[in-house]
Amino acid sequence: MPDTSLRLAVKKQQGRFTLDVDLALPARGVSALFGASGSGKTSLLRLIAGLDKPDAGHITLGERALVDTRRGVFLPPNKRRIGVVFQEARLFPHFRVRANLTYGMPESARPRFDAIVKLLGIGYLLERLPGTLSGGEAQRVSIGRALLTDPELLLMDEPLSGLDGARKQELLRFILSLVQDVNIPVVYISHDPQELTAIADHLVVIEDGRVLASDTLENVLLRVDLTRQLGGFDAASTLSVSVAAHDHDYGLTHLQLDDSRTLVVPYQDTPVGTHFRLRIPARDVALALSAPNNTSYRNQLAATIESITPLPDDHTAVEAVLAIGDQRLRARLTRKSRDDMALEEGQPVTALIRSVAFDMRQR
Repeated sequence: MPDTSLRLAVKKQQGRFTLDVDLALPARGVSALFGASGSGKTSLLRLIAGLDKPDAGHITLGERALVDTRRGVFLPPNKRRIGVVFQEARLFPHFRVRANLTYGMPESARPRFDAIVKLLGIGYLLERLPGTLSGGEAQRVSIGRALLTDPELLLMDEPLSGLDGARKQELLRFILSLVQDVNIPVVYISHDPQELTAIADHLVVIEDGRVLASDTLENVLLRVDLTRQLGGFDAASTLSVSVAAHDHDYGLTHLQLDDSRTLVVPYQDTPVGTHFRLRIPARDVALALSAPNNTSYRNQLAATIESITPLPDDHTAVEAVLAIGDQRLRARLTRKSRDDMALEEGQPVTALIRSVAFDMRQR
């Protein structure tokens, strides 16, 4: 498989705003850019796409140099093999959907036309004009057109922006299916933490034109020092699990965390063996010094306290990061609870998790 990792170190002055980014993104999965409005997310995407030129720096995709200001290299957008999906679908209004999809399509992508149309569920739209499409339908056509340019990288800038709740959820399901089935890396911009939790493998936090963090979603969400910048993510952690069994009598699903740990959640209509990523808010995790009996907490996980950190914006609370095998879980508790329980780093505890706290995302 060819190397499609993205590496860049660029500077761009825009009025009083300076974008200064040094970043390496993985060659597979979804890398999400997150930050406040005006932080530089879209400016960075435009540099990657070739819509703007950096003042200095370089951008490489795999072994190909897209930009190198020292050597005078600047590939135009149509030579970069990068598909771009904007907030608006930007379809040609007088072309039918089929013509919009095939516009600029290279010969190498023609064998994939039917498969991409089927994947995005847009076969029934092929003979319609863009003006007759809903917002979600138009965006699916836009995504299809980007994929049919035979790209090595897909850039998506707020693709769900402006859609209502039902259409947004529908298109999000299509995009989740897309990133699992299409084997190219995706750089995804959104201001919606729930959207990013569902779709991102790698999370980049940008503030004032600079990268504050770039790591797996799981590792970034564990960063207590980024509590302010991660506003809206609701102080959560993620765990990777698989469906182990279903209890139809009680309407429950058993999930395997590792060889010795299982979790129980409300019934999920999902085949045994399916892999999921669970989002667990820190506020829904309690701690006990030993496994309690006669409690409504059905999920009790043996854990070890890895760190305890005061919250930067709340002097009454602390957050503990718990090691559960090779995974990590955040728990939020009061300073008094920490002191009364004499909690300290390296101490074994039992993490108590409410079943209703789980937000299951299929991976």
